[in-house]
Amino acid sequence: MDLKLKDRVALITGPAKGMGAAITRAFAAEGCRLALIGRDTAAIAPIADELRAAGAEAIVIACDLTDADACDAAAARTVEAFGTVDILVNVAGGSGPIGKTGVETTPAEFDEIVTLNMNGCFHTMRAVLPTMIERRYGKIVNVGGTFGMRGRAGRMAYSASKWGLRGVTKSFALEVGQHNINVNCVEPGMVDGPRFREKVCADMAKKLSITLEEAMARHAADYALRRVTTDEDVANACLFLASDVSRQLTGIDMPVDGGWAML
Repeated sequence: MDLKLKDRVALITGPAKGMGAAITRAFAAEGCRLALIGRDTAAIAPIADELRAAGAEAIVIACDLTDADACDAAAARTVEAFGTVDILVNVAGGSGPIGKTGVETTPAEFDEIVTLNMNGCFHTMRAVLPTMIERRYGKIVNVGGTFGMRGRAGRMAYSASKWGLRGVTKSFALEVGQHNINVNCVEPGMVDGPRFREKVCADMAKKLSITLEEAMARHAADYALRRVTTDEDVANACLFLASDVSRQLTGIDMPVDGGWAML
């Protein structure tokens, strides 16, 4: 199926590694022109160079997502370079404290992850929406998490931040739908990669005195499909929601988790 994304301008946050890099490569493969934004431009440069070498158009913009003015400037720089912003994909985020109860979580830890995971998306959405509203076209995809749909012991701060992001997403969807703008949320489950293996599985392995491989297997056993999500699974969901194939979907949560949030 042709998603008809060629030459669409996509602004992507958190494009440097993991699912962010997979999402960036997926949009480049569809022919999108890319604005890659984040605080650490040195980390983003390799993926941008890779895509340019393959023939894609990509610019890198320094931006602290917790700074509203910086997000406004990044959106303006994207419009200056490409003429518009058709798509916003908010991937950047953090995991917060892992294995801590709510009582053990410090106020500083809570504030830090909520600020990053909620405020960052809020700032970028506010920054790109005037252009989208003016052109009566736009697709916004926020990357949340299934812990923001069911909650999770030991991940209270992260769950709160992703639960809040769902509210931000749904409210914006109601407000800008009249302008032909879709706003949706992809909700990955556990995604295989360094953070999953070295933090989440390592924490379980330590607590239960089991091996890392056994911890990974326990996680997979929680899902209906008995497998952990990959970066590419998340990227494909983002492509779908950023295309006109999904034109009648807005304000939704799309779990990409092999069947955990629905159980």
